[in-house]
Amino acid sequence: MKNMELNNKKQVLIVGGGFGGVKCALTLSKDPNFKITLISKSNNLTYYPLQYQRATSLGRVNSLIPLDELFHNKNVKIISEEVLSIDKVKQTIQTASKKEYSYDFIVFSLGTVTNDFHIPGVKEYAFDIKNNQSIKKFKEHIHEQVAKNHHLDQNYFVIGAGPTGLELAGNLTSLVKEISKNHGVKQSHINLTIIEANPRLLANLPIDSSRIISRRLKKLKIKIKLKSKLEMITDHSIIVNQKEYPSTSVLWAAGSKNNPFFENNNFTITSRGKISVDAYLQTDRNIFVIGDNANTPYSGMAQTAIHDGEFVAKNLIRLINRKELKSYKVKKTISVIPIGHKWAAMIWGELRIYGYLGWLIRGIADLIGFHYLENWKQISKQYIYRNEFDEDCPVCKIAEDANLLN
Repeated sequence: MKNMELNNKKQVLIVGGGFGGVKCALTLSKDPNFKITLISKSNNLTYYPLQYQRATSLGRVNSLIPLDELFHNKNVKIISEEVLSIDKVKQTIQTASKKEYSYDFIVFSLGTVTNDFHIPGVKEYAFDIKNNQSIKKFKEHIHEQVAKNHHLDQNYFVIGAGPTGLELAGNLTSLVKEISKNHGVKQSHINLTIIEANPRLLANLPIDSSRIISRRLKKLKIKIKLKSKLEMITDHSIIVNQKEYPSTSVLWAAGSKNNPFFENNNFTITSRGKISVDAYLQTDRNIFVIGDNANTPYSGMAQTAIHDGEFVAKNLIRLINRKELKSYKVKKTISVIPIGHKWAAMIWGELRIYGYLGWLIRGIADLIGFHYLENWKQISKQYIYRNEFDEDCPVCKIAEDANLLN
């Protein structure tokens, strides 16, 4: 590592309260030689693998974990702020409220932001599941269609055929049908279409998996339009390949880009849009970048972010204890993509598992994901919580209570 001085009680700033940042802080908190400060815009960690369930279910799916709960009785100070700039010479950062914090080491785990590819109307008219506010807005939209207008939208569209888009598409019809049933609205066929610019689904995964998942979607009567360019979204339609389709229900899952903080602060950005890092995930003197932000082979996966956070933390502990540092080793990730009720595709190297067993594996994977961040007592609360009803609509609440009595 470059120019690192050894002193006791090193001040570590961790910017970002996602998987990587939280795991880094949890690991460092076990060592008394560090003063750890986690700075995050949100007071919660968002468990993104469950966001699609929260968006397509009337049940309470807890995809938020309070940071105060995660770090209860741990040596971590939490600050709710947005970091705007860094002074690499003075080793300080400045927040939106003009406060300045100094560091000996700093770890960035800022996650990504939505990439709308400058397509007109995406920001104004498309729904996404990036946060719980946007999910609530989408579900209110579906309720308004059914409860107030007493009809379903003519067309529902999911833009993007990556894992998130496919997870949403596979479960969206169930949400619409359940709300319609609760409100006594006659269900006609729900016309749901996935729009994808690439020539196949899941362009980053093996082609045989793409084919099997395509068959699964067709079995669910979900249409797929490949090599299709979204040109515009309006308040009443979308335009794809110069053809207009009426719709007010468009879900955006087409992509993300690196946090603008890095470009605004002159970090070295690769052609992939990721931050250039060395063998220790270091990008500059005492500055580390992990997870979705770093230019590593599996950047963008929750598993990678957790792996990166633990890796950097353990190397900092080695440094304090004057031990030899380890170089970064890529950890191959497992993709488990649920498509509809009790069906999922699991891809891990050459291993493929599809169907109900894949769905069970996804449940286990989520359990393991929680355990990387929480103890078993906290995890049990997560699963009790997720079985509760969680909708503001009184009609749907009455219908749910009736189902429980039957």
